[in-house]
Amino acid sequence: MIELFSYSFFQNALIAAILAAISCGIIGSYIVSKRMVFISGGITHASFGGVGLGYLLGFNPLLGAGVFAILSSSLVEFIRSKSSIREDSAIGMIWASGMALGILFVSLTPGYAPDLMSYLFGDILTVSTNDLYWMTGITVLLSLIFILFHRVITAIAFDESYAKTLQLPVKTINYVIAILTALTIVINIRISGIILVISLMTIPQATAQKLSQQLRYMMLNAIWIGFIGIFSGLYFSYLLDIPSGASIILSEIILFFIIHIITGLMKSKKNTPKQN
Repeated sequence: MIELFSYSFFQNALIAAILAAISCGIIGSYIVSKRMVFISGGITHASFGGVGLGYLLGFNPLLGAGVFAILSSSLVEFIRSKSSIREDSAIGMIWASGMALGILFVSLTPGYAPDLMSYLFGDILTVSTNDLYWMTGITVLLSLIFILFHRVITAIAFDESYAKTLQLPVKTINYVIAILTALTIVINIRISGIILVISLMTIPQATAQKLSQQLRYMMLNAIWIGFIGIFSGLYFSYLLDIPSGASIILSEIILFFIIHIITGLMKSKKNTPKQN
């Protein structure tokens, strides 16, 4: 394993793991706290339409995914706040439309799309230096916004109605978070793919909830849990020669059950009455 650190592709993968853990740890904690997992799943899969359009028109598929993700997230937020359409129905339609358009665009593309599987299921070892620049920029932006507006974001996450009575900029924050969610999804597609990227934004956070319910501590715990899961998945992917995206998600799930069992035993021991 040590010799892997001398390879530039593995160094890129390691940096990507750190950035992914930070970005997904922050935005994913908000998503889980606000019970927006289904919305995020719709945005994730809708972005496949942009990947397909990128292949068809010959530009970077991740750029297309970003455009589709931002449009989808803004549309979902608009529907959630103003439309009479049921939220779950609208999300389902956006989800299906994005996937259908992606498949249609890919089918219309001349020749064969050799990198398509990496967008669907991810491959952290294919992360380029250019990808790292984008990941760094969005992670820094995301971190700054959550640090500067932490109190407002926390208030909206746990009680949006009460936040409105305090005349906080709820609508603006919701749209900003929706766009940041879209960007976070897109920059992490290379790691776990469109099919599994939402897992990076929910499993470490669900694990972190076992340790703390406070949003700031949940974010911090989700970051180190996410990194351990990504790094472990990367290691087992190399050791067993299996797809990195699936290996990372399975590692996150195993980590969830380990922490779940440990916290359960600690809680049980704490509640057990002492014998005289």
